[in-house]
Parts: sequence; structure tokens; C-alpha cells
Amino acid sequence: MKKTWWKILTVLLLLYTILGGLLFKVPRLNILNETVRALHFHVPMWFGMIIMLLISVIFSVLYLRSSDSKYDIAAIEFANVGVVFGILGIITGMLWAQFTWGDWWSGDPKQNGAAVGLLIYFAYFILRGSLENQDQKARISAVYNIFAFFALIPLLFVLPRLTDSLHPGNGGNPGFNAYDMDSRLRLVFYPAVIGWTLLGVWITSVRIRINKINHSLLS
Repeated sequence: MKKTWWKILTVLLLLYTILGGLLFKVPRLNILNETVRALHFHVPMWFGMIIMLLISVIFSVLYLRSSDSKYDIAAIEFANVGVVFGILGIITGMLWAQFTWGDWWSGDPKQNGAAVGLLIYFAYFILRGSLENQDQKARISAVYNIFAFFALIPLLFVLPRLTDSLHPGNGGNPGFNAYDMDSRLRLVFYPAVIGWTLLGVWITSVRIRINKINHSLLS
């Protein structure tokens, strides 16, 4: 990922997302109105988070198979950026909820599940920080990272569908594709998902290089 073309693409996609998300015409929907523009910022954050955390799990599995420290470094850095995306997803969701549901935090199952999922990952970081032996830290963290991801998925995508929820696509509510994801939104939404995800990969690649430099200086 050292080539620059994808970084240029990332910048162009994000510029397009910001300008298009704020300026392009959007469907006039009951309750949502102009707040539907948050779709281009809130939902891609969750897409980016899931992708980052999935890649982190893959590197954790690779570490358990090989004990190569480069996989442990990649796993922790993808997890770091994934959790940042998750926090941004919650913040943008709260802003959206304030205007559409009338409250910053309504106790919606999706909101609660996201919060619990992030707490599980906060525990992952605390666990890493509490262990001094590097091999033990990497191995235990890799196992916990796999557990954390497979605990997050039902919290976000299974449990909210089993109960009443205000969130689109959960608790019997139709998802965006079912009633309002028209071509005007798709023109920005799909590039937004790609752009924000590539930004996460870019940030992670920089953090991995910094981490490797620090390890080489300490060794």
C-alpha cells in the first residue's frame, strides 16, 4: 500500500463526499428532512469500523499461527483506528438522533449495542496495557481480539432486530434501501463508504510504520 494513487483517490472521494453530502439535493422525507445528509457520514463510519476490526482479527489469527510481531502490530493498529471510527459513528448518530428522535441518547437497542461493543474493545486496550511480557501480551490480546469481534457482531446486527427499535432496519423498521435510498443518495453514499474506509487504512498504515520504527529503536 505504498503507492500514492489510492491516497489521491481517498482525498478526492472525501472531498466529493463532503461537498456532495452537504450541497447535493436529497429526498424530502417525513421527520428526516435535511438530516438525511448525515447518512453519508454516520453510516460509513460503521462500515469503516467493521472493516478495520475485521482486518484486525485476521492479523490476530495470523499472529497466533506464526508468532510474528508484525502481525500483532497490525492487529492493534487496525483495532485502534476501528474504535476511533466507532466513536465517530456514535457521535454522528447522536447528532442525527437529536434532530430525528428528539434526544441525544434514547436507549435504542442499536445505540446500546454499539456502546457495549466499544466498551468490550476498551477492555481489549486495557488488557494489552496491563501485560508486560511482550509475547504474553500479543498472544492473549490476539485471543481477546477475536472474541471481541464476534461479540460485537450480534450486538450490532442481531440483538437490535429482536426487539423494538427506532433505528432503520431494526425492530421491524424498514432500512434505507426499502423506502428512501434513491439515486441521489447513492451517488454520494457509496463513494463515502469507500473514501472513509480508505482513510482508515491510510491512517492505520502510518501508525503501523511509526510503531515499527519505535520497536526497532527499542530493540
